[in-house]
Amino acid sequence: MIAGSETGASAKDTQKIASAVVRFAGDSGDGMQLAGTQFTDTSAAVGNDVATLPDFPAEIRAPAGTVAGVSGFQINFADAEIHTPGDVVNALIAMNPAAFKAHIDDVEQGGIVVANDSEFNKINLKKAGYPEGYNPLDDEVFTQKFKIYRVPITRLNEEALADSGLGSKDVGRCKNMFALGLIYWMYDRPIDQTTSYIDNYFSKKKKMPQVAAANINALKSGFYFGETTEMFPVRYQVAKATITPGKYRKITGNEALTLGLVAASKLSEKTCIYCTYPITPASDILHSLAAMRNYGVKTYQAEDEIAAVCAAIGVSFAGQMGVTGTSGPGLALKSEAIGLAVMTELPLIIVNVQRGGPSTGLPTKTEQSDLLQAMYGRNGDCPLVVLAPQSPADCFDTAIEAVRIAFRHMVPVIIMSDGYIANGAEPWLLPDPTTFEKIKVEHPTDPDSFEVYGRDENLARPWAPPGTPGLEHRIGGLEKENISGNVSYDPENHQEMTNLRQAKIQKVAEFIAPVEPHGDGSGDLLVLGWGGTYGSIITAVDRARAAGRSVSAVHLRHLNPLPSNIGDVLKRFKKVLIPELNTGQLRMIIRDRFLVDAKGLNKVQGKPFLVEEIEQAIELMVDNRWPDRVSVIPRQHKVSVD
Repeated sequence: MIAGSETGASAKDTQKIASAVVRFAGDSGDGMQLAGTQFTDTSAAVGNDVATLPDFPAEIRAPAGTVAGVSGFQINFADAEIHTPGDVVNALIAMNPAAFKAHIDDVEQGGIVVANDSEFNKINLKKAGYPEGYNPLDDEVFTQKFKIYRVPITRLNEEALADSGLGSKDVGRCKNMFALGLIYWMYDRPIDQTTSYIDNYFSKKKKMPQVAAANINALKSGFYFGETTEMFPVRYQVAKATITPGKYRKITGNEALTLGLVAASKLSEKTCIYCTYPITPASDILHSLAAMRNYGVKTYQAEDEIAAVCAAIGVSFAGQMGVTGTSGPGLALKSEAIGLAVMTELPLIIVNVQRGGPSTGLPTKTEQSDLLQAMYGRNGDCPLVVLAPQSPADCFDTAIEAVRIAFRHMVPVIIMSDGYIANGAEPWLLPDPTTFEKIKVEHPTDPDSFEVYGRDENLARPWAPPGTPGLEHRIGGLEKENISGNVSYDPENHQEMTNLRQAKIQKVAEFIAPVEPHGDGSGDLLVLGWGGTYGSIITAVDRARAAGRSVSAVHLRHLNPLPSNIGDVLKRFKKVLIPELNTGQLRMIIRDRFLVDAKGLNKVQGKPFLVEEIEQAIELMVDNRWPDRVSVIPRQHKVSVD
């Protein structure tokens, strides 16, 4: 038993398991994100590798008790390295009928379902859309397929807090802690870290100590209920993972990106000024950076997306680190101003945390459908650099590289994150700051040698902040004459400048490390991916290789320009499979540029790939059974062949 769980050795049977996938689900006001986050923090603290998948309602105020208002949080924790939050759920905590209905199809056969029996009443069953007189907890279809434990969480929580002095509404808000305590017991997790969190959280608020005491009481009551009830015959243990030694912290993609931007600011000795307009799922970057004032970071919330990007361009023109962040709809609004940054050849960082589209689409769900927008979604030939992190922790390194490229080449850089990466979490090995390479920035000072659009070996023009004596110059959206920077309508000059802007982006490829396949350097199949599909692809490829299949993987961080050797790598494989959370955007680019008959596995359901889905696609490709039409069926965990 793990030390710190207060009870000593349990009289119940303990089963050792290698990993577990747990999902907390309830109404958006039930505190499922907090419960899941605390379970994640505790699992990371005891040494497990973890991967998470928060799932938020798409509607801001969906009616309570409805399927549309269900909030979920999934965590995979293991005794070995993992890359995904898990394909199937081993244990579901359903706080109401809507949560049960929304998530029961994802639970493995024989899996655990802890249902808050107090909430499975006539009213809530109706809100969830069940027929009158029907309760799924009584249905043999479910009772025979799953281990369903009917725990009256709401009632037990109320009884535990009867003497807390809180009103019924505040007491009800503690039931997530009761549920969390029960699951802590079930998976042999200590509760000390969460009790400390509760104490610290409420000590910073103007709320009475009795609120903290009530939450801790609820947490302990849930834990001891698991210990004393006869309902649960067994509990589970997941041992520590064997990972690279060092100091780790749990980090989300948005948090890692924030820290990467701050690190880049220090490495370049430039002030990071983040100009944005709030939009899901990028808003957390603003929240995190706003708390970094002590590192010299400045944040500006503009009145709209256009004002935000224009302010960031102004920051760059002034010689500092201009950054703007958004999601797909905001990127569309920023497009003309991004073209201004391309024309003026100023460094600019644009963060796009992708979500389901088009239009407002699925604002809280993940997707990879903005790649072509990032590549081509501006008027005129308007090239820029496009990077994509592969995981939450990788956002840190990607942010630093984006700033390095922007400053060295005087170009805008788009970072293509997504909702899965931004909100998901994993352990991050804290890097040694002394190993970071400085980001070199030079500003011209000599009026005699200064040329506004003169170019260095990287085709970058000089970066002369306004106010530099003798270096006054004019920039803007009208085409510039090469070298002088004067406005020019000359057709041959426009051709030359268009070619130069494109050549400058291609020049970045000289600084990109060649890609190395994961697996063999040649073979039957290469699985090519980008962004948040990394974990599912790598896991599926490793399983296929373990089964004796000739399969390798390449995952791209650099999407424009592509690595210089990617064409040669593609030619060394008989077939290429590109899984994407879109309808085939990278596949279109690869087929166009390299004339490779790449096949696509495409999913647009607001969810990341299951490993099983990519495994099955690999089998079809290697076994020469790839049909004309392939799709992923929702909730069935399988690839459909028509």
